[in-house]
Amino acid sequence: MFLTGDGMRGGPLHRHISGAPLIGERQTAPRYRFYSVRDEFPALCPVGEGGQAILGELYDVPMGQLRKLLEREPPELELSVVELAAGTSQAGEPLAAELSFGMVLRRGERGRGVHTDITRYGGWRAYRRAR
Repeated sequence: MFLTGDGMRGGPLHRHISGAPLIGERQTAPRYRFYSVRDEFPALCPVGEGGQAILGELYDVPMGQLRKLLEREPPELELSVVELAAGTSQAGEPLAAELSFGMVLRRGERGRGVHTDITRYGGWRAYRRAR
């Protein structure tokens, strides 16, 4: 599961994925906009143009734990497949692009115009620090 918000290390919701192994920090492929939902939850939104890589953390979350995590997500978000950028391993070896579960803005939400576009920050932590 690719996390982009308060479920990441040090966040107040990280306890909900307690015990799930951290695979590592990752970025999305540069095809997403990033939104703040009520200044409480971040949401990726795939776009055809104008996307950017967004920083997050990739975890190996068992299905039972994933179900509990999803119960805490707001109605504006939905589970989807997120494309992660190719990168390098901790040993410096090249990694192929990956696909992962992640939370995205539910279809139709972007068009409502009520969520703040925070793409320029590149991640939730940077956005929170800037506030």
